[in-house]
Amino acid sequence: MASSDHSAIPSVLGYQYQTNWGLYELLRNRVSRPDHALTLEMFDDVAWDADGRPTDLLQLKLHVNATGTLGNSSDDIWRTMGVWIDNGRPRDPLGPALSLITNSVASSGSAAFLLRDDDARDTSAALMMLESAARTSTNEATAKSRAKFMKLTPSERFTFVDRIYVVDGSPDLEDIDDRVREVLWAAMPLGRENAYMDLVWRWWGRVAVDMLRGRRPAITVPELATQLDAIRDMFTADNLPTVIELADVDKDAVLVNLADRTFVKQMMWVGIGPVNLRAAVIDYYRAYSQTTTWLDRHIVGLSELERFEDNLRDEWERAFENMCEALSADATNEDKQAAGKQLLQHLTESTLTVRSRYTDQFYARGKRHELADRGHVGWHPEFLKHLEELLTPAAATS
Repeated sequence: MASSDHSAIPSVLGYQYQTNWGLYELLRNRVSRPDHALTLEMFDDVAWDADGRPTDLLQLKLHVNATGTLGNSSDDIWRTMGVWIDNGRPRDPLGPALSLITNSVASSGSAAFLLRDDDARDTSAALMMLESAARTSTNEATAKSRAKFMKLTPSERFTFVDRIYVVDGSPDLEDIDDRVREVLWAAMPLGRENAYMDLVWRWWGRVAVDMLRGRRPAITVPELATQLDAIRDMFTADNLPTVIELADVDKDAVLVNLADRTFVKQMMWVGIGPVNLRAAVIDYYRAYSQTTTWLDRHIVGLSELERFEDNLRDEWERAFENMCEALSADATNEDKQAAGKQLLQHLTESTLTVRSRYTDQFYARGKRHELADRGHVGWHPEFLKHLEELLTPAAATS
């Protein structure tokens, strides 16, 4: 099992390299391709298309342990060419540009070296080297690709090779983040760069998964611009970013770990059902985790969060007093439970938020449960009595 897992690592990292490069590719070319879209695993590893027709096909090759060199008989060269002969319209002089992007380095004077997009580019010389390698190489792994290449006519081979560009010495997987940061630097909120980048990568991860699973065909340059603006806007003075998404939560583990917390008992005292109880526990966890992350990354100050808690307490205090005043002197426990449940539901619908444009309501809900966990607020009209009974056994045995 260990050997199998180990052998899968290059493939996993290769897919990660491919998806991460997709964002870098989209960002660095967005100005020159305002009407284009980018795809993953549709036309090629990564591709640009205009109106559903591919204009550029990109093959990504990551070498994890050693970058290696791109010689004329290189597996990377011939496997990539084999893919393009099948899917890249090799005979069409107006076909898509074909780019091999790799962290390997082209050997000086090799075909790959002569196919780079610089002053040394020489398609004719590169073609002669590839034809020679196709005839003389004994590498069985590339035999089919070499045979397909030689089945093209001489003029077709030139047309094909003339559309190939080698982008060697490209950033490694761990370096792509730095490149993306460089492209986005001017747009980053000052002092919030890491939080901003986390949100960009999170968004891109969802987009990439959707494309790889076929749930969306592509991402357009205007969509990218809109999303970057939206993420940047989360860091304005009247807004905040949500950094703990629902999808980030291991719900089963959270429910087990928090089952005995005081705020859970507070909700049980007013008869909250299992579905709403589960949702409340997750709100509590997300709010607590988000507060920690906001403070650690200096996205918001402690004093501002304390003011928000004061507002939550003030809102609760008024509503709690109204609830108690509305209860008759002979109210039963069932009446009190019903009133407490109604109070909780009423406050759940409150629009009170930590900043005026931050509208993700799980945070306020979760913070109320945090206050209930500390015993600062409650739902049952006699919650203080219940809390005292809850704590008495613990005090007696300590």
